[in-house]
Amino acid sequence: MPLSEHEQRLLEQIERALVDDDPKFASSVRTGDRRLKARRMLQLGGLLVLVGLAVLVGGAVAGSVPLGVLGFLVAFAGATLGVLNYRGATGAVEPAPGSAGSRGATAAGRGGRARRGRQPMKSRLEERFRRRYDQ
Repeated sequence: MPLSEHEQRLLEQIERALVDDDPKFASSVRTGDRRLKARRMLQLGGLLVLVGLAVLVGGAVAGSVPLGVLGFLVAFAGATLGVLNYRGATGAVEPAPGSAGSRGATAAGRGGRARRGRQPMKSRLEERFRRRYDQ
């Protein structure tokens, strides 16, 4: 939802006051988008997976076991980098430890039994769509 003109002016005044008051902190906050860094690391992980698989296949074609092992290690490192930065890159928020969402949503399963665990993917996608539409 876009800000109104009045809200934009207020935000600009707050930013100017922050820059005047503490320019070092303002510059660190302005450039500190964690999601951007996580996305870059996720992209680097994907690139490493592709390079590692290419080296792995090259090692298999050349008949070189050390080259194949090196390719596997590079691909594994890229996959690890991607997995570790996925949550930060997508902005996914984990529920608080005491909240109902962290214990698992209960839903009626087959046979009338309650099922604990994550919601089905369709429900999560619909919920995300509703949240975006409401904003």
